[in-house]
Amino acid sequence: MIEKAKQGKVYIVGAGPGDAGLITLKAVEALRLADVVIYDNLVNEELLKYAPEHARFIYAGKKGGDHALSQDKINELLAKEALDGNTVARLKGGDPFIFGRGGEEAEVLVAQGVPFELIPGVTSAIAVPAYAGIPLTHRGLTSTVAFITGHEDPTKDKSDIDWQALCGIGTLVFLMGVKNLDQITGALISHGKFPGTPAALIRRGTTPHQEILVGTLANIADLAQANNFTPPAILVAGQVVDLRNHLQWFDSKPLFGKGVVITRPQRQADDLARLLTAQGASPLAFPTISIEPPSDWSDLDRAIGQLESYQWLIFTSANGVYFFFERLREKGRDVRDLKGIKICCIGPATARQIETRGIRVDLVPDEFIAEGILKSFASMNLSGQRVLIPRACRGRDVLPETLKKQGAEVEVVTAYQTVNSGRKKEELAEWINAGEVDVITFTSSSTVTNFVEIMGADYALPPHIKIACIGPVTAATAKKAGFQINIFQEEYTMEGLVQSLINDVQEKSSETGERGVI
Repeated sequence: MIEKAKQGKVYIVGAGPGDAGLITLKAVEALRLADVVIYDNLVNEELLKYAPEHARFIYAGKKGGDHALSQDKINELLAKEALDGNTVARLKGGDPFIFGRGGEEAEVLVAQGVPFELIPGVTSAIAVPAYAGIPLTHRGLTSTVAFITGHEDPTKDKSDIDWQALCGIGTLVFLMGVKNLDQITGALISHGKFPGTPAALIRRGTTPHQEILVGTLANIADLAQANNFTPPAILVAGQVVDLRNHLQWFDSKPLFGKGVVITRPQRQADDLARLLTAQGASPLAFPTISIEPPSDWSDLDRAIGQLESYQWLIFTSANGVYFFFERLREKGRDVRDLKGIKICCIGPATARQIETRGIRVDLVPDEFIAEGILKSFASMNLSGQRVLIPRACRGRDVLPETLKKQGAEVEVVTAYQTVNSGRKKEELAEWINAGEVDVITFTSSSTVTNFVEIMGADYALPPHIKIACIGPVTAATAKKAGFQINIFQEEYTMEGLVQSLINDVQEKSSETGERGVI
């Protein structure tokens, strides 16, 4: 367990190889204590969310010779921030002590009397081959493995690598070796390594953008040049590379490499992102709306003050649940005040929000839309029944108006409001121009209307980008906005949306005989 230091301190933290899920628990603890986070180019920026709101972020990345900060400047900055009394999380890709110059940074801190702690990370040397389906050791093939830098200190007079000794080792893993690939393979072959030794280059490993090039020591350099295979990448050489043919698991996921834009509010995007990531997709958070408290609580407060007078409480979204119960708590009341009130939720996701509070949901319709609720109520005698619907400030009137026709006394109160997120058009346009977007998802009508407002009514999406919608109401709004709906699911849930994306890929795969393209 890490505790906040009373004086400045530096945590040199291994951030893992790219997949944010490979961060260690201790690394997360250090980030949560940080006043300053200094991070490298290969660090997944999703990890920055673990830092507290007051934390300052300093990018110190190095990419292709372009250094945001020199190593000397980084060393100086680490010491200065800690000596100023700050807790510093120095976030480094992979493991800090595996070709990460973490040792050099630690030496500087020791020399200046700065307390530090090293938190190891999952190194790309083992994680990247694993995600490529290449075990570095395997009984019957090899019991030896070596990790070698492919980019030695250029100021040294001669190489420290014992090429002759390496030729007797079963599996060789070279980090940062793409630029020197000709020299590496040439040196191995000239010192006796069999030219036909299987070899693999793995670029952007453990991420949905992972690329793999397989050949032999004799031809891998030519293949890399022909395929414009650029850094960052690692080289694996050895018989174990052939095991990829039947052990690949990561890049065979149904949505592998597909860029999926999530337009849901930031607070709700994580659930969908996790589902997409589990299927190999690359979720791109571009929330078009923000969920905020209402400008006036008076209607909801009045309803809370007379809860005992209602027979039904209907929630049409998880947001309605959240803000209703937050306000209930702030008014000094709790779930005991709901005694005797029946609760209806529009779908299972909304119902889960109720059930996590220890409350049983009485009704979830078969169709997760307002019309589905009305079908469930159609056979009920609602005469004289009072119904409370806490929802967004603007919503469809079909539910309350129809319930009124059935004899119910319906009160609709504003529990939250949906506003434009303020995101910039340029952010999404950059992803699109880089070819990272395959599909854009809309989960409500408001995500559609605010998307159009952000991007502009005249903005034309490239024809290869597909539109996926949850539910007929969202789809109708998207069609009205001029979008062609390519993916639509029967089940109006996040799980249903992801399954529809998978189905689309599989349909294309069966049509072409190749891996489908959304």
